[in-house]
Amino acid sequence: MTRDSCTPPTATYRLQLQPAFPFAAAGRAVPHLASLGVSHLHLSPVLEAVPGSTHGYDVVDHTAVRAELGGEEGLRALARTAHDHGLGLVLDIVPNHMAVPAPEHLNGPLWEVLRDGPASRYARWFDIDWAEHGGRILLPVLAGPLGAELHRFTVADGVLRYHDHAFPLRPGTERLPTAELLDAQWYRPAWWRLARTELNYRRFFTVSELIAVRVEDPEVFAATHAKVLQLLREGVLDGLRVDHPDGLADPAGYLRRLEEAADGRWTVVEKILSGDERLPAGWPVAGTTGYDALRHLDGLFTDPEGAAELTAAYRSFTGAAPDRGGDWPATVRRAAYRVVTHELAAEVARLVRTAGRLCEASHRLRDHAPWALRTALCEILVRLPVYRPYAVPGRPPTPGDTALLDEAAQGARGAFTVPQEAQAVEFVRDAALGRLGDGPDQRDFCARFAQTASALRAKSVEDTAFYRYAPLLSATEVGGTPDRPALTPAEFHAYCARLQRDWPAGGTVLSTHDTKRSADARARVAALSEYPQEWADLMDRLWPQAAAPDPHVAWAAWQSAFGLGAPDARRLAPAVLKSVREAALLTTWTEPDAAYEAAVEAFVAAGPCGPAHEELTALADEAAPTVRANVLGATLLHLTMPGVPDLYMGTEGTYRALVDPDNRRPPQLPPQEAEGLSGEKLRLTRAALRLRREHPEWFRAPSGSYEPLAALGPAAEHCVAFARAGEVVAAATRLPRRLGAAGGWRETVLALPGGGEWRELLSGGTWEGRVPLRELLGAGPVALLVRACPQSPDGLKFSPSGV
Repeated sequence: MTRDSCTPPTATYRLQLQPAFPFAAAGRAVPHLASLGVSHLHLSPVLEAVPGSTHGYDVVDHTAVRAELGGEEGLRALARTAHDHGLGLVLDIVPNHMAVPAPEHLNGPLWEVLRDGPASRYARWFDIDWAEHGGRILLPVLAGPLGAELHRFTVADGVLRYHDHAFPLRPGTERLPTAELLDAQWYRPAWWRLARTELNYRRFFTVSELIAVRVEDPEVFAATHAKVLQLLREGVLDGLRVDHPDGLADPAGYLRRLEEAADGRWTVVEKILSGDERLPAGWPVAGTTGYDALRHLDGLFTDPEGAAELTAAYRSFTGAAPDRGGDWPATVRRAAYRVVTHELAAEVARLVRTAGRLCEASHRLRDHAPWALRTALCEILVRLPVYRPYAVPGRPPTPGDTALLDEAAQGARGAFTVPQEAQAVEFVRDAALGRLGDGPDQRDFCARFAQTASALRAKSVEDTAFYRYAPLLSATEVGGTPDRPALTPAEFHAYCARLQRDWPAGGTVLSTHDTKRSADARARVAALSEYPQEWADLMDRLWPQAAAPDPHVAWAAWQSAFGLGAPDARRLAPAVLKSVREAALLTTWTEPDAAYEAAVEAFVAAGPCGPAHEELTALADEAAPTVRANVLGATLLHLTMPGVPDLYMGTEGTYRALVDPDNRRPPQLPPQEAEGLSGEKLRLTRAALRLRREHPEWFRAPSGSYEPLAALGPAAEHCVAFARAGEVVAAATRLPRRLGAAGGWRETVLALPGGGEWRELLSGGTWEGRVPLRELLGAGPVALLVRACPQSPDGLKFSPSGV
């Protein structure tokens, strides 16, 4: 196979690099991954990061490849090994933020800003509000209030030290007494609790250890992308994944600059599409990283009737109030109010200050009180159903952004009793749409509003509401719609048709380093939608047996244990603790309830990871046919639908993982051969990936067309099938329990397109014309067929035994 850096991959394989799995270890995995059939390795961030980082998103130096992974020579050696095996490299890049490390000198640009203040050559790198705190950067790093921590500061060799932290000193202040020395710096060390309300630099979501970078500045872009662009030019890298573009001031502008600098290399963006939201058509990228595909694939294998029954049982079991987990929209709204007024208070305060300056500068806009501006801001922000608008001052807003803000503003007016005061809503709406001019404050407000909206959506939905609303945990995934967990085949086909038309080379995924549960764990949980009554009865039996602190955590912990499939308290307990802290109902990360958390840990050990786990195993055995159909069906469709499939490390076999701590483990690649469901998945994955590699034209636009195939007969809704380029047919069984209860496939048939013979790659059987599904899908829940090639005796370039 030859490589072309501007040609989309046929499939990528994600490797989470870390000190325990450096470039050398990745190189040793290359032969296995090449034999699997992928075309590219997809690497997590490789630039210099905080020492010991297990993910690499905490970048400290854009000019160097991370030494802990093997440095630049290690990366180049990996590239050579990959190229020798016909593989390219795709790199995850982090344009939005850098780390605020300890010691701080690890981040050279930030160190200089701390030393030299706004006069630093790097001051333009970071979005700092120098008007706050007397022109000093608030650094929320102290364990307690300054007065209690003052004695812990020391000065040596021109450096101010506090525990692991090391700060530069403003020239000429070295000999001052400690208290005076602190006041003389361009920064203000402060109690970590002040970050929520007093922070004056933009950060990643609510993570104060990650300071945002202003890549909209051409000089900042050039400096932060030079090494990556060099590696692209020299053929070490072949494509890019862009992390969190919604955090940027102008995502479209950034992506245009990146496309030009990268000379059109294949690039996908981690854009989370909410509901029916579409990727902006003008973005010069191949598509998203694929969370939208994940949602459609999961929904296809969820029983809508069973999901509704589970939701009713969950409400009855937990007794949750509508806005505390009982109703999805109400839960999202309450979570958004909490985040916008609590975790993001500093971000809102900065927007209010900017809005105040805009009002003061215009006689027409004056006399909006700060409280009214704050109220209007919060009320509009919590009503946005997507991550953010993309308005830019000086350009007309799109109809989509206009409709988005108009609808939010309409609801926000209800927070005001005096109509004249409600005019603050129109001001905020117009400022967010860039309608008030193109000055510095107008640009700042417009960009910061969108960036804050993005952080609010992520924190309130993904990191709060998803943990408060738990009828079916498989539906609470990034980009998911938990109140609409199921999709019909028609909806799936419509989505695939849009992908094929608009973003045929975009990414698709089932598992990532950020999914709250891996695909196979979600497949197990989704199977419960076919067993709603059994699950409800099981919860009623288990509730008195284990002392759960509350019914919500009991339901969520048992479902997580069902998804994990093993009574492993070392993995389940941290995941459940994370869920209750993120839910922020009875304990939080910043205001922990030690007694409650101890009770949660004790419950996990005695309940889901205790003897009662055998009851979960019994239900899992009963649901095994549905789990098998879900796992293999999602695998097949993911690898054959429009787009470029990305496989997360280890998922070619069965892989059941929870976000923490599992997603920070070193890669655990499955054996070359396996048995049971893992073996079936491995053989299916290998067959589909090799098919994509051998015949990329069948899966790429424009020749790789997508044609839905409708089964005919009484059980037609239980088959989802499609053809690619008229040469490949993928068929999968959905909802097998309901299928069996209705009498099985009976006379249902699938008409294979065109004439001639088709070879099924997994069984080796041959078919043509109208195929009875009781035969095609009788032995297994999926089928992958290829039109027989008349010039080849076997009809294929490889035999079923080879896959």
